Amino acid sequence: MTGILWNLGSFIVALGILVAVHEFGHFWVARRCGVRVEKFSIGFGKSIWSKVGKDGTEYSVSIIPLGGYVKMLDSRVDDISEQEKSQAFDHKKLWQRVAIVGAGPAFNFFFAVFAYWLVFLIGVPAVKPVIGEVTPNSIVAEAGIETGMELKSISGIKTPDWESVNMGLISHIGDQTLTLTASSNTEIGSEQTYTLDISQWQFDPEKESAMSALGFLPYSPEIFLTLQTVGEGSPGEQAGLQSNDTIVAVNDDTLGEWTELVEVIRNSPNQALNLTVERDGAQRNVTLTPMSRELADGSVVGFAGIAPQVGEWPESYRFEMQYGLFAAIPKAIEKTGQIINLTISMLKKLIVGHVGLENLSGPISIAKGAGTTADYGLVYFLGFLALISVNLGIINLVPLPMLDGGHLMFFAIEAIIRRPVPEKVQEVGYRVGGAIIFSLMAIAIFNDFTRL
Repeated sequence: MTGILWNLGSFIVALGILVAVHEFGHFWVARRCGVRVEKFSIGFGKSIWSKVGKDGTEYSVSIIPLGGYVKMLDSRVDDISEQEKSQAFDHKKLWQRVAIVGAGPAFNFFFAVFAYWLVFLIGVPAVKPVIGEVTPNSIVAEAGIETGMELKSISGIKTPDWESVNMGLISHIGDQTLTLTASSNTEIGSEQTYTLDISQWQFDPEKESAMSALGFLPYSPEIFLTLQTVGEGSPGEQAGLQSNDTIVAVNDDTLGEWTELVEVIRNSPNQALNLTVERDGAQRNVTLTPMSRELADGSVVGFAGIAPQVGEWPESYRFEMQYGLFAAIPKAIEKTGQIINLTISMLKKLIVGHVGLENLSGPISIAKGAGTTADYGLVYFLGFLALISVNLGIINLVPLPMLDGGHLMFFAIEAIIRRPVPEKVQEVGYRVGGAIIFSLMAIAIFNDFTRL
């Protein structure tokens, strides 16, 4: 229950910030263009707090935190006097109306740059993308990529860390090929570019990563059979296991690595396992009965509540992605540009069918992401805000009526035909656009529930 409340609280904070940024963009430019703003609201529905400012605008926080709006004086919906027309949105020049509508998404992009600037200013720990394992006969194995190589770029985009690698790979979903540049694991300073045939590349992001689907895994330090922690009240503690115990065998079968023990425990819910344990130089036998735990797909696995000791990362693999006050600016712009390109690419592939609708995520998935990143710390939460802000900006630019992009589409038509699009045509467009948007939202929410 605590986790749900944390996710919900993080979601409300994140959405509140991003909606405020978006709507402030509309508000700020509208005021600069001489439009009277009657209400600035974060959220929809009944107001839970409101105040009328000296500028005459009512500032409000409403009960439904799933958006917001800026209500401007408009003669199409308000009865206004001749003197008030100069302050009405619909009586402003075309370029001013374009600027006001486009300011919302633009401010989302500016905010993403600002958030990433803070991330790079604070610094985030990262590890170099060194390949730890290559699956035989996989796509990357067929291309000639080997264990120990460090990935330098994907299709010309530099990949200093694993996040960049993952983004680069996902952007190629539905493509026929991708190029990958890697440094040699034997010749220092030597780099080679490989072309991967990904025409048959398919993977379920809910079950595996883009990397494992291509046939490689990141390098990770050695995992020992010696226990680091034993959870309080866990099956491991009930069996008498302690920190620094080394598990030698299970059911008289000698263990070679930690993953073998994990597999046995997962496959043995509520089944007694005989463990041979080494403690203080002497061996003893204990009986471990893993608890059962149901996964999202309905399968039941065993759980013991124990964690192993893990080796240290090589110093040469670790680094801090941190830059100075001014050096962080181009890095933030570059990162935002990469996210924009990735989002547009995925949106195109969703339209043409290369990415299925089952990959859409709704508010529940966003809430989980907000809670998880907030739990990790400020720098990760800022990165999450930047990512969602870019997505919010791009989605709002989609040329569907009801979205900012729909308004801009009508303005483009107005520029061509030299008169406003008839209100009846706009009304039909809003109905069609609304039906499409609500249908996509319903699919996204359904997908969220299937992932619970």
